[in-house]
Amino acid sequence: MFSSRTPGLSRLNKTQKASMAGVAAAGVAAVTFSLVPTTAVAAESQAPVQSRTTSTVSTSATDSARTPAVSAIIAKQFSSPDTAAKVQAVVQKTASEKTKAEAATKNEAVAKAKADAQKRADEAANRSTVRKPVYKNNLDGWIKESLAIMKKHKIPGSYEGLHRNIIRESSGNPKAINLWDINARNGIPSKGLLQVIPPTFKTYHVKGTPFDIYDPVANIVAAANYAADRYGSMDNVNSAY
Repeated sequence: MFSSRTPGLSRLNKTQKASMAGVAAAGVAAVTFSLVPTTAVAAESQAPVQSRTTSTVSTSATDSARTPAVSAIIAKQFSSPDTAAKVQAVVQKTASEKTKAEAATKNEAVAKAKADAQKRADEAANRSTVRKPVYKNNLDGWIKESLAIMKKHKIPGSYEGLHRNIIRESSGNPKAINLWDINARNGIPSKGLLQVIPPTFKTYHVKGTPFDIYDPVANIVAAANYAADRYGSMDNVNSAY
């Protein structure tokens, strides 16, 4: 009984073995197939990298070789007399233009300063002209103008003191002249608003007023100057002086 089953088992075993061998072979083939493409792809992927690397190295080497040559050409160009002369000409032209620009700026500044100074002077003159008072050509105006001059020269006196003495001496007539008093008999008659004799007018005349004894303002200021010297002020004079 055992011997009749042995052949069956042997055949079964052989079939199984064949199947197993087929499976194993197929597996090996599959593994081999899968390995071959991968290796090929890897080889292909590496090939371009190596090629690019080689190309890059070659380019770098070429550039390195060219750099000294280019530098030499540039150096040669700038070292030539013609190029040096051109460079020097450009430098000189630039310096000249800079100097001219600076000079122009300085001249403009000077001109502006002069114009500003003239403008200020003109404005000051205009203000002075505008502020200069205008006095009426009458007794009131003459007294007020005289007081302004007296103040400038520090001559004492008031409007009332001047007016009072003028009315007494000449009644306000700037051309009045005394032909009967002692001065007249001595040949030096009193003249003008405050009846001043010529020698006194000459001695006490105030600079800036007309040298004319009949000029109303000149006569008043000279008389006030004399009264200040002799009486302290025209305000202290209440009679012939």
